[in-house]
Amino acid sequence: MRDRGLIIAAQLVFLGMITFPIWYDLATGKPAKGPDLKLPAREKECVAPIPYMKTSHMKLLNEWRDQAVRNNIRTYTAYDGRTYTISLTGTCLQQCPIEKADFCDRCHVYNGIRSPYCWDCHVDPRLVRQALPQASATRTGKQDESR
Repeated sequence: MRDRGLIIAAQLVFLGMITFPIWYDLATGKPAKGPDLKLPAREKECVAPIPYMKTSHMKLLNEWRDQAVRNNIRTYTAYDGRTYTISLTGTCLQQCPIEKADFCDRCHVYNGIRSPYCWDCHVDPRLVRQALPQASATRTGKQDESR
């Protein structure tokens, strides 16, 4: 029982280290800065307000998936009455001229989500368009005739 003081001191140090980010934010008066995102120039708003999309876009995408795949509902009516086709690649990635690496990937990497499962099934259409000329040249045998 002679180590009681040492144990209590170690617990206090541990508690201080674990709660340091909270105390730091309170002391400076501002929260930690997130990643710098390259926002689309022509689109001012997504299918939902920005604060909702920052915190709950995955819920929305899961609802879209369930509606499209399980219930065959292919249109989404936004809070402001606009309608969208339920499609990650057809709506989200087509409307925003931003590269996935400059927008989606920056937030996901910042938050420790290296590989969201969206991309297990979906493909970024811009990557497909970049690969299409190579694929069509390979099929016709015109890619590299020096072989």
